[in-house]
This record gives sequence, structure tokens and C-alpha cells, in this order.
Amino acid sequence: MSTFHPRNLHRDGYHFAELIKAYPPLQPHVINNPTGEPTIPFSDPEAVKALNTALLIKHYGLQHWDIPEGYLCPPVPGRAEYLHHLADLLAAGGPLLTGKDVRILDIGTGANLIYAILGQRIYDWSMVGTEVDKRALKTAKALIDINPVLQKGIQLRQQQNPRQVLEGIIRENDFFHATVCNPPFYASEAAAGEANARKRKNLKLGKVGRTVAGQPGELWTAGGERSFILRFIKESQSYGRQIGWFTSLVSQKDHLEPLERALQEAAAKEVKIIPLSTGHKRTRILAWRF
Repeated sequence: MSTFHPRNLHRDGYHFAELIKAYPPLQPHVINNPTGEPTIPFSDPEAVKALNTALLIKHYGLQHWDIPEGYLCPPVPGRAEYLHHLADLLAAGGPLLTGKDVRILDIGTGANLIYAILGQRIYDWSMVGTEVDKRALKTAKALIDINPVLQKGIQLRQQQNPRQVLEGIIRENDFFHATVCNPPFYASEAAAGEANARKRKNLKLGKVGRTVAGQPGELWTAGGERSFILRFIKESQSYGRQIGWFTSLVSQKDHLEPLERALQEAAAKEVKIIPLSTGHKRTRILAWRF
């Protein structure tokens, strides 16, 4: 059962007639579910990409959105959910912080640029996206260039060292109110492949094909999610005066205990775990500050 944030535009599901009107190429991907309601085959990356494009055009004012084949195509409602909860965290019970004076660092912005787009379009935040993959960065820049609404609110920075998260990115006079991060989930390409095979088997799709597209840095990294966030925590100690809240998604619940232990050892002043429930997937935001 999904429980969306009350400000999430997608809390009542997808209005396909409106989305098809906004983006007609979505039409061929729409099918009926067993109860006769319109949906798409979410195991088909092309259908998911068409739905994302329609949502971004209809609800967020984009003129165009696309990503290269084989790159991660994250669901818009779930990414918006993260940002709404982040806005609540920044507000701390007071008025929402909106406008270009609020700066958010998007770690691993990807070719899709989703967090940067949504942060800029929903809250008018100034978004700075970081990325290791040069092709992803080039695609993200092209999305900014082709969409006038994005051109005053999003900047990009290349992370030259794939083993670093913040180092090499944060400049001397930078201050960010928060970070957002969707870390690579798997520890290896083999682990990602095994998970994909299990999902295809469960969905009775056969053995060939991918249910989720993604590049190595998007889907897997040495040591997986836990290793990445532990590295993030270690680096964050050096930037406590330049970043208000450090936040990251944590997909696996059993990673929380070692991560919380690492934050205690790092002398984090405050730690919060914010549960997210969207679709069939349960995840959470880990937030800390110094």
C-alpha cells in the first residue's frame, strides 16, 4: 500500500488521458490491468521512459526529456517523494524553504537529472548536480539547454574521482542546505544481473532482457550501497560547516545498523531515519548533520 506525501502530485495515481494528451507517444505503451484500469508494463524500460517524459512535460513544465539507452530511468513519483520529505526536514516545523537561495547538492545526478529537475521545478531550489560518467553529464547538460525552465536553477559539476563523493566537488565558499543521493544498490555487475534474472522469473518474462536499465555507477559499486554510504559518511565529517543536512536513500533495512554506528563514531550531532513507501518498494532516507 503506497502512502504518498500530501504534497506529492502523483499521490492519486496516473491520469493517463491527460498524460497522453501532453505526450502522445505514451499512447502505444498503455494497457489495461486485470480490473480494466489503464496502466503500463512497468517491466518495459521504454514504457517507463515514455511515462516519465509525459509526467515531466505535463506536471513540471519541460518541453523535452530523454536519456540514452541503457541508462537509469527512475520513477518520478518516488523521486518527488524524497524531495517533499527533504523539504519538511529543512522546514523543521516552520514555513517551507523555497527559492533560489536554497542550495541542494544532488550526488550522482545521472543522465536523467531527475532530482535536480524536480527540486528546481517544485521548490525553485538552486540545484547542483555531480556526476562521474561523462556521457551522463553531457546528456544532463543537453536537458538543461533544451528546457528554458531549467536554465537558471541547475548547475553541473564533474566528479573526477569515482572513489570520492564530496571531495573534489565542494568548493571553499560553498554552502548547501542539504544533499540528496540515490547510491548504487548492488556490489557487482553479477549481483545486479542475478537480481534482474530473479525479477524476470517472478514476472514470468523469460530469461532475456532487463527490467531496469542502468550503467555500472548507477546500479553497482564496489561494496554496494553500504560501502558507498560509509564512504559518504566518512567524507561528510570534513564538510559539516558547508552542508546543513547530509541525506541519502538506504534501500536495505539491514544496512541501517552499521550506518548508524558509523555516524555515532563520526560524532554526528543529529541523525534521522525517514521512511518512504511508494509502490511496492519500501525504502528510507538517512539524514545526519554535524
